[in-house]
Amino acid sequence: MQKSKKTRSLAEKINVMRASVMGANDGIISVAGIVIGVAGAGSNNYAIFLAGIAGMLAGTISMAMGEWVSVSTQRDSEKRAIEKESAALDGNYDGEFEFIQNKYQDTGISEELSLKATKEMMSDDPLDVAVRERFGFNPKEETSAIAAAIASMISFPTGSILPLVSITLFPAQMRVVATVIAVVIALVITGYTAAYLGNANRLKAVFRNVVSGLLTMIVTYLIGTLFAH
Repeated sequence: MQKSKKTRSLAEKINVMRASVMGANDGIISVAGIVIGVAGAGSNNYAIFLAGIAGMLAGTISMAMGEWVSVSTQRDSEKRAIEKESAALDGNYDGEFEFIQNKYQDTGISEELSLKATKEMMSDDPLDVAVRERFGFNPKEETSAIAAAIASMISFPTGSILPLVSITLFPAQMRVVATVIAVVIALVITGYTAAYLGNANRLKAVFRNVVSGLLTMIVTYLIGTLFAH
């Protein structure tokens, strides 16, 4: 029981950290694109600030609801998979046992050893083992849709503060450049953090994150200049 609680706690922490990092990243890119685009269309600080605030509020609600729906859908799918596997074990235990044994054998384990391993694992918690081997997830690792939504609700506006403050506080002649620089630095940090949490290539993740942010700001700025008076 203690081990199960620790597993759930770790899974929950990872889920919240992922939602927080991605929420902050989206907040930076989304609001940066909005304020840079409006700045390209005109020099009215009030209009830029108002557009940024509107984008921040809309994005916060959208991200929070998106995380809630996404994680809830995932949990619903996992529950149906558990119910399906439970019924399969009740109705055809031998068939499920054979499936797991064959899966182990396919990895190069001998028939004798795979049979022994399957017996030992299935004797403890057959449903847990069968779900992992059939569907590829651990039924004991629970994630909270509410926690993910709250994390996004906090992190999105936190990330969006940077471009919003940069574009409104710097002088008009340098605010766009200053905002771009600030956003790039922030995207390097969030890209690296996301890669670290996902155990991915840090350099590639940072590069992709910065490129996506730069493209967003370039496109919105060019579009804004088309409507400049």
